[in-house]
Amino acid sequence: MSEEKKMKGKIHSFQSMGAVDGPGLRYVVFMQGCPLRCVYCHNPDTWDTETGNQFSVEEVVQKILRCRSYLKRGGVTVSGGEPLLQPDFVAELFARLREEGIHTALDTSGIDTEAGTDRVLNVTDLVLADLKFLTAEEYRENCGVDFNRVLAFLDKTRERGIPLWIRQVIVPGLNDRPERMELLARILKAYPNVERVELLPFRKLCLEKYGRMGIPFPLAGTPEMEMEGMYILKEELERQTGFRVVV
Repeated sequence: MSEEKKMKGKIHSFQSMGAVDGPGLRYVVFMQGCPLRCVYCHNPDTWDTETGNQFSVEEVVQKILRCRSYLKRGGVTVSGGEPLLQPDFVAELFARLREEGIHTALDTSGIDTEAGTDRVLNVTDLVLADLKFLTAEEYRENCGVDFNRVLAFLDKTRERGIPLWIRQVIVPGLNDRPERMELLARILKAYPNVERVELLPFRKLCLEKYGRMGIPFPLAGTPEMEMEGMYILKEELERQTGFRVVV
C-alpha cells in the first residue's frame, strides 16, 4: 500500500461550495488542530489536535471529485484550525489535486513549520494568510505565538512567487485606528506577491459555541466593528499602498 493511501489527516469538517475562501467556488477542507489561541477566534472547536475525523488523502480527493463540475473556475481550499500542523497530509492532498488539474489554496495563520511548510508551498497555487496582528508583542499577547514565524512563512511565499491574499480581522480597541494602516502598509510593501487585501470586521457570532464548550470568550465585552469605521480604514490603507482593499 502506498504511503499516500496509508496517510490519514485529522479533519474537522468539509464545505462543498465555499464562496469566500479564494477565487470562484471552493471545496473547503477544515483541518483539526491549531497552535494559536487568538482572542477573537470563532472556532475553538478546531483547537484540539487529538480530535477530528480521520480521512486518507484518497478519501478526501474522491469527495472533492464528486463536486468537480462546480469547481471549474474555483478549486480547493485547505483551512483550519491550522493546516500547517499536518503538512505531510496537506502536501500529499495538494499534489493529488494538481494531478487532477484542480487549483489549490492554503488558508493559514502562517505559523512556519520549516521543512513541512516547504513541502506544502511547493504544491500550493494561492496562499490566504491571516495576518492576525502587526507586532511581536501583539502576537504574544493576543495569539500566544511568535510573529517571526509568521514573517518567515510570508518570506517563503515571496521567494516562490506564490500569489498571496492577506486578511486581517479589525477589532475595536485593538487594531482599529487609522494610523495602524501605516504599519500594515509597510509590511504589505515587503511582499510584491500580494494580490489582494481583505479587512474583516470583528463579529461575535461565536458566543453560543463558546457557551456550549464551557469556555469564556475573551472579547465578549468588546463591541462588534462598525462598517463606517471599516471604510475609513479601507480608504487609508488604499492611500498608503495603492492596493484595492476589500471590506
